[in-house]
Amino acid sequence: MKLLTARLLFLTFFMTAMCYAQDIAVLKYGGGGDWYSNPTALPNLIAFCNSNIGTKMGSEPQTVEAGSISIFQYPYIHMTGHGNVFFTQEEAENLRTYLLAGGFLHVDDNYGMEPYLVRELKKVFPEKQLQELGADHPLFDQKFKFPEGLPKVHEHDGKRPQALGIFDQGRLLLLFTFESDLGDGWEDPSVHNDPEDVRLKALQMGSNIIEYVFKS
Repeated sequence: MKLLTARLLFLTFFMTAMCYAQDIAVLKYGGGGDWYSNPTALPNLIAFCNSNIGTKMGSEPQTVEAGSISIFQYPYIHMTGHGNVFFTQEEAENLRTYLLAGGFLHVDDNYGMEPYLVRELKKVFPEKQLQELGADHPLFDQKFKFPEGLPKVHEHDGKRPQALGIFDQGRLLLLFTFESDLGDGWEDPSVHNDPEDVRLKALQMGSNIIEYVFKS
């Protein structure tokens, strides 16, 4: 009954939001990690998606807290940072309900958050594990094609980029992009001085994620 109520709540909020725009949001979390990092990333991704895949997202992302009922307004929530992540039990339950009710969380490691995120995801889904997505996953076959899977934007530890997910009944409901740093590639060119082809790949991959979520 609780999950059914959550799904109805999600659909009500989502349909209301669709009347105006397909807004997306940034997740504010506890623990001291810099959830607010990459401030130009999502506005640039939004502009790219609106120009290239026909979305009608508001030009600025909203900010939502993990325990807030307002997360149910957004089909896509973005989470990033470098350091510690902490969810209270109430926040973890709220995120679980949001995701099982139809929401989507994209966590992009800005370098250093992986061990904290994995620990906290056990509160959200104690019975589930992150699974690596193969290069044949539909995420990599939207408008832009990535036959080798997740692109590499920044080098940190010399590891390969990985797209990891949590699934429920075959539906991808959480995506964790690791050792890729997509968000850095979405930022203004002057922030990291990345080559234009690298920025373009990052924006195209981000666009694929948004397209996949909005179509699912």
